[in-house]
Amino acid sequence: MSRTTLDTPPAAPDAHAPLSHGLKQRHLSMIALGGVIGAGLFVGSGAGIAAAGPSIVIAYAVSGLLVMLVMRMLGEMSAAYPSSGSFSAHAERAIGPWAGFTAGWSFWVLLCTAVGLEGIGAAKIVTGWLPGTPEWAWVALFMVVFCVANLAAVKNFGEFEFWFAALKVGAISLFLVLGVLAVAGVLPGTDSPGTSNLTGQGGFLPHGSEGLVVGLLASVFAYGGLETVTIAAAESQNPVQGVARAVRTAMWRIALFYIGSMAVIVTLVPWDSKEVVEKGPYVAALDHLGIPGAGQLMNVVVFVALLSAMNANIYGSSRIAYSLVERGQGPKALGRVSAGVPRVAVLVSCVFGFVCVLLSYWRPDDVFPWLLNMIGAVILVVWIFIAVSQLLLRRRVEREAPEKLVVRMWLFPALTWVALAGMAAIFVLMARQPDTRVQLYSTGGMTLLLAAVGYAWQRARAAR
Repeated sequence: MSRTTLDTPPAAPDAHAPLSHGLKQRHLSMIALGGVIGAGLFVGSGAGIAAAGPSIVIAYAVSGLLVMLVMRMLGEMSAAYPSSGSFSAHAERAIGPWAGFTAGWSFWVLLCTAVGLEGIGAAKIVTGWLPGTPEWAWVALFMVVFCVANLAAVKNFGEFEFWFAALKVGAISLFLVLGVLAVAGVLPGTDSPGTSNLTGQGGFLPHGSEGLVVGLLASVFAYGGLETVTIAAAESQNPVQGVARAVRTAMWRIALFYIGSMAVIVTLVPWDSKEVVEKGPYVAALDHLGIPGAGQLMNVVVFVALLSAMNANIYGSSRIAYSLVERGQGPKALGRVSAGVPRVAVLVSCVFGFVCVLLSYWRPDDVFPWLLNMIGAVILVVWIFIAVSQLLLRRRVEREAPEKLVVRMWLFPALTWVALAGMAAIFVLMARQPDTRVQLYSTGGMTLLLAAVGYAWQRARAAR
């Protein structure tokens, strides 16, 4: 297929497909607000603190700036062309069908695998409360609940996420208030730690630049989940307004929830405290303050965050699959819609996620680690497709339909190129670290395979 034929945007599934528009503005606003507070922040940040020490604040600030740029680019395209395929549809429109195929299916594998991982994480918390109960049974229960909710109607997904997000936002806001009061020394029963935890135990950079690099890589992958709002916007009552509002508030949300909470944690708690990794940094900080029951309450919040991520990833994976099929890039059965919901896609995504759970028990030493490595750098691949697509589409939209530029990328094209350079630098850093090098190569192999299949499909379609 030639590039000239792609100047006319491919048929967007939302233009004619019977997906419902059951998400209200309050759903979309809370999904945007709560989506930034993911399981990666609560669960994964402990390893980053252990590696980088207090400099984890710098790591989150740098990766946060990159994520802001990516969200701005994605918001620009999604406001101009709302689609349940989000970046996959944008990549097809800008680069070609093979790019949409590669970005879409790699992200689908990532989301489905993440559903299983989050289910396992939530089940571990429950078995800590109820010792002796089987983990797999809890995962199965969570999977059934969210599968049924997503099968029924999109508003069910919206309601679950609305209340999940409300709890997460309330909890982390209270954490920040208590933390700031404790740092200032005005919280009853606590003394201000001053800068002792920032300068002691090896200083601000206890493991040097290598520790900062490890912390940076850990922080990048903690930002997963921000893309869901652009997928959900296509099923909202006002997609353009919803995307624009979500993207414009992304900066303060990232600065407050991620960077702010990391600064509070490393100021309150010694970075090398074993509780930071074993209990999680938020639980460790609250236990350090000696607030009765606060640590267990934060465990409940982490549990909710994991369930929220499960729910969002089942939704996102089913919509990405639906969009791919509607554009002729997958099995037609996945595109069947009933009552405004792509129910076959929901079921298949849930089954894939649960298979990942079973593999974690059946083949924990070979197949499961291979699967985890394969999805390790997918989010970076997706971000590169977003940046390249925005570079190509921006000029086209300015020329053909400038009124669609409701959201504009800052300092275009300079900051888009800065973002691409940042992504390339992360790839180089991953190649230097033994742990992440395997992930980089595994993800690269999957991406190349999908790109080859997508290109072959594109050539076959053009030859018809």
